[in-house]
Amino acid sequence: MPSHDIIIEGEEEFEVEKILNKRVVRGKEKFLVQWKGYTAEEDTWENRENLGNAKELVEEFEREYREEAEELR
Repeated sequence: MPSHDIIIEGEEEFEVEKILNKRVVRGKEKFLVQWKGYTAEEDTWENRENLGNAKELVEEFEREYREEAEELR
């Protein structure tokens, strides 16, 4: 498995390639994350709080998500 993790403030973190989906579980937003250098089998659902270093990707996903929802109306 390739290593695409990075060190931020002394902590090892994995790099987000893309946000694929969003859902709400027990009132908490969760995002389906595609990790850089990993397969689709390794995609995971993550809380928004865990994606602080991928804020721009979360915002981009939400923008696209809103646009798609508006087109369906």
